[in-house]
Formats: sequence, C-alpha cells, structure tokens
Amino acid sequence: MSSVIITGGTGLVGKALSKRLVLQGFSVIILSRDPAAHRSLSPSITYAAWNINDQSINEEAVNNAKYIIHLAGAGVADKRWTEKRKREIRDSRIKSSQLLVKALTQIPNQVEAVVSASAIGWYRESSGGQAVETDPPDSGFLGETCRLWEEHIQPVTALGKRLVILRSGIVLSNDGGAFPEFKKPVKLGIAAILGNGKQIISWIHLDDLCRIYLEAMINLKWTGIYNAVAPQPVTNKTFMIELGKRIKGNFYIPFPVSGFLLHSLLGEKSIEVLKSSNVSCDKIKKQGFQFIYPTLGSAFSDLLRR
Repeated sequence: MSSVIITGGTGLVGKALSKRLVLQGFSVIILSRDPAAHRSLSPSITYAAWNINDQSINEEAVNNAKYIIHLAGAGVADKRWTEKRKREIRDSRIKSSQLLVKALTQIPNQVEAVVSASAIGWYRESSGGQAVETDPPDSGFLGETCRLWEEHIQPVTALGKRLVILRSGIVLSNDGGAFPEFKKPVKLGIAAILGNGKQIISWIHLDDLCRIYLEAMINLKWTGIYNAVAPQPVTNKTFMIELGKRIKGNFYIPFPVSGFLLHSLLGEKSIEVLKSSNVSCDKIKKQGFQFIYPTLGSAFSDLLRR
C-alpha cells in the first residue's frame, strides 16, 4: 500500500481527497501541528507532526511516503485582509513549501512526486481570451502570493521529484468554501449579483478537483502547471440567476450589490471578488482528463440534490 502525505489535510479539499485516496487503496498521512487532537475515521488515515514555524517534521512520515500532496495555507476568504492577515496567508504557503523542500533534501525518502496547490488568483484581470498557464502573474496580493507559493515548492524538481502545480478555481461543494455562502441569500429569495455581474467566474466541482489531484499524482505524463477549472466559466450574474432558479424556481429577486458596498464590507478583498477570471483548462483536457461536471448545470444538479 503506497503512502501519501497530505499537508492541509483537514481543509475542504484535503478531507475529500483523503477519503478518495483511501478508497483507491492508498495509506494517507496527514501532517498537523497537533496530531493528538485528531481522531482518524479510518485505519488508513494517520496523523503526523509538523510545524512550519520551527521547520520541524515527522521523519518517519517522510521516510514512508511515495507521494506528497501539498495543500497547506491559511484561508484566503476566512478573514478581512489586514496587513497581519496577508502576512499569515503568504507566510503559511512559503514556510510550508520551504519545510517540504528541506525535508526532502535532508531526510532519506522514496518520494516520487509532489502535487502542490496554487490558485487562479495568479492571473490578471481577464480582458479578452482565456488565461493560460504561461501567462505572467498579477501584481496584486493574490498574484504575488501565488507566485511565491509556486516559487518556493519548485526546488523539489532539482531533487529528482516530479512536480505538478494545480491552479484551482472557485471550488463548489456543500461542505464548505464559497458555495454555501452563495446559497444563503438565495434560500431567502435573493440572488445577490456582485457589482455589475459581468465578471467571469472560473469554478470547479470538488469531486472533479479531487480526481485531478489523484491523476496528477499517479500519472507520470503530468508535470508542470495546470489550471484546475471546469471547461465552462460563467459570469457572476449567470451563476446567481441559475442558482436562484434551481433553488427557488421563479420566486427569487435578483439583487445587485454595488462595488462600493462590497469594498466597505470586504476592503481590499473586494478587488478579487469583482475581478474577472476567465481561465482555460485546455492543458488538462489535452492530458485526456474528462470532467464529470463540465457545466454549471451539471454541477448544480449534483450539489443541490444531496
């Protein structure tokens, strides 16, 4: 049974991915600052210690692992972006990546591949055409954070490890992330249209994202950077109107939320909420990956019947 280390394994993607890996016959080792605080629901999932601040990690976990999936990072949407919070978001990604590189350099191991998370926050505002993996990063906070995140995990390639970086879009799941927040006002009959509603959302269903991580991990043909987004991005208005119809039928009201109000509520984070992100998944499709939920309708049909 091959072992997979997951950093950030207690988050939305990490939990779902851990379950999928166990079903596929893998042994999962989730790194945590406090392993004793977690109770495993499966004998195939264990917890091991690491601490990015003092750069320590359980050596036995590294010894035993064949793959590493690197998801760790403070939540971008969890809190208002104060200067302190922005440092936490940035440093959590840099320090965790540095620790993995250090561990793979200093600890004897048989790790074959590292699959690291990144995000489509890398890209600049879409102004025509779709963003592709070779595009330069945005100069804003998220673009710079993604650049540093990817830059600090890149040295694993010099150690002979295959590296795949996945820039994911907005993840749709009932278990957390943005989708439950989108649903809250709709259940009250209000479809909140953000700004002018024309900004494009590049999204992905959680199940498809987990399948992409698994394929990137085991398929030797995958290397480098890929956009983990569904094939059909939509505007914010289209997203919310479709969600309104699915949940309330004709009994909902489209309600515009001005950019000024969003800025008052969210501060600098409102720039990203209103940014148009039209991102291509052509590179993943060329690898032969087939989406179970390629359209917003198919994703909503699944999520809203659960």
